[in-house]
Amino acid sequence: MLSESEIAARWREVTARMAAALERAGRPSDACRLVLASKTQPAEAILAAYRAGARVFGENYVQEAIAKQASVGRLDGASWHLIGHLQSNKARLAAAHFDLIQSLDSVRTAAALARASARPGVRVLIEVNLGGEASKSGVAPDALAELLEKARDLVQIEGFMTIPPPGPQGAARHYFAALRNLRDRLATSAMPLRELSMGMTDDYEIAIEEGATIVRVGRAVFGER
Repeated sequence: MLSESEIAARWREVTARMAAALERAGRPSDACRLVLASKTQPAEAILAAYRAGARVFGENYVQEAIAKQASVGRLDGASWHLIGHLQSNKARLAAAHFDLIQSLDSVRTAAALARASARPGVRVLIEVNLGGEASKSGVAPDALAELLEKARDLVQIEGFMTIPPPGPQGAARHYFAALRNLRDRLATSAMPLRELSMGMTDDYEIAIEEGATIVRVGRAVFGER
């Protein structure tokens, strides 16, 4: 684990680079939030990031997150996002322990979340598999409209999330723009789909330039796992 001062310095660097990317894109300074991807990080690293200013933490696994939340205790102003795949049999636990679930990809899971909370009380993003990768979860772009229609009364859909396929520097821009265009096409006054969660350590600045409202960064702050 990096020292607390190193985590704080890296946090400041990431937030400064986010601010610069927002300025380049002509967007307001508060138009994008940073979710710290804290998978496998110990409680001490999360507390160091919190003391540096981090307020939103993203976890991949429900059980790991619950244990970690118990370890760090109550952090005033902090919130937790599920950024890993959610299986329907973990929906009740996820609904109780996360403020936003970024990885909804099926009606079955939406229905399980609805049963776990007052419908449509659970806040979600729909994960979109833009690259058609069999190794990744997420709904295909051409099935997105159908999932929106079937899940809209079960959960509170706030936008989309994506993880682009690996590629050379800058290749992710195409996928980020595609997600933004999908959102613009499918948004309505009743369901504005304001959130776009896209961009990680290697490409979060590009994502911000393409309209991200949430970026998920871990390694740039916590160092290599």
